[in-house]
Amino acid sequence: MNDGRHRSRRGVLRASAAIAGLGVVAGCVSDDGNGSGNGDGSGNGTENGIDGNDNGTDGDGNGAEDDDSDDASSGSYAVTMEPVGTVEFDSVPETWAANNGSWADMGIALGQEAPEAVYLTSRYHTQYYDEIPSVSVDESDTTSLWEGELDPEEFLALSEAVDVFVMDPNFPVGRTDHWDESDIEQIEATGTPFFGNSIFSRDYGWHDDYEYLTLYEAFEKLSQVFQEEQRYTAFESLHDEFQDEVEAVVPPAGDRPDVAILWPAGDGAFYPYTIDEGTSFKQWRDLGVTDALGEAGVSDFLSDRGTIDYENLLEIDPEVLLLRSHEALSAEEFREEVVAEMETHSVASDLTAVQNGDVYRGGPLYQGPIANLVLTERGAQQLYDVDEELFDRQEVSDIVDGDF
Repeated sequence: MNDGRHRSRRGVLRASAAIAGLGVVAGCVSDDGNGSGNGDGSGNGTENGIDGNDNGTDGDGNGAEDDDSDDASSGSYAVTMEPVGTVEFDSVPETWAANNGSWADMGIALGQEAPEAVYLTSRYHTQYYDEIPSVSVDESDTTSLWEGELDPEEFLALSEAVDVFVMDPNFPVGRTDHWDESDIEQIEATGTPFFGNSIFSRDYGWHDDYEYLTLYEAFEKLSQVFQEEQRYTAFESLHDEFQDEVEAVVPPAGDRPDVAILWPAGDGAFYPYTIDEGTSFKQWRDLGVTDALGEAGVSDFLSDRGTIDYENLLEIDPEVLLLRSHEALSAEEFREEVVAEMETHSVASDLTAVQNGDVYRGGPLYQGPIANLVLTERGAQQLYDVDEELFDRQEVSDIVDGDF
């Protein structure tokens, strides 16, 4: 990234956190769809599923309080957000870690250097920045925290190198069986607070008793942490214009497809995802699709850890199949490696979506403001044959670079 700022000073931060709703819930799939992942990224887990945090307007809960304050005389300021409560900063954070692509992408949009660490670098899809002039992130400089077991000791060590953990503290507690609230308290006692809210999905039980945030509500809160409210405002205006462009290409309701969003589980089985108000589905809500799985009464994977197979899909027979876990493939590679196999499968080949060539990459579980622009435009191309650009790439680059 060509922000031009050098970050070497480590600020002292103080946190007053109200940690709410710590519970227990299970499992995620690995990004290659082999069902071996654990939570937001462990490769050695025994349960299968989505990868945790990583959205038309983007939801219904405002998740924020109105008592953010600044102290001009001391340079300190505070930002308030559920579930962390009010977090007080003595200076602007210079180094940070993020849960994954949603909050990490927000930081890049706000002109920050890449996070020092995320849960899994393989699920932070920095290739979306290839669309934006002069914006890039080198994943090799970012550490994966969940390649093995998510370890509180690793967070304690990392707290010496970063000023803030931009992640929901309830996530590691709710998604593992070896974290508890005392681990969060011990990490924050080092002076490095947690600041985040799991926004990608609305199906985790441990999130039931505190507000969700929409993508742009969360983005605004992070802009306050980094004191980059002007960049946020510029992105908000760009997003408003983008929404108008998207609305103009979405056909009437009767002409919109019904879609099924799936994560391959191997051997012709899939983890089903029903479209909710989480940021993970923002582009599909904005594009006005009908959720074929939800309409058919299929339970979301997070609710019961179930799978469906080609026979189940054939009974529903959605017009479009959107397959996750293939974001590392180009559109051509996806057709050659994934769709071609479905076209020769004895059951899959009977699906309307396969016969009509309407099987596409379904997007990641995590997206921030930049990724959302790219993914929504891509979805419009996939579903509605849109061939023009719906947002100005150079304008995005200019905002990231502070030229607005």
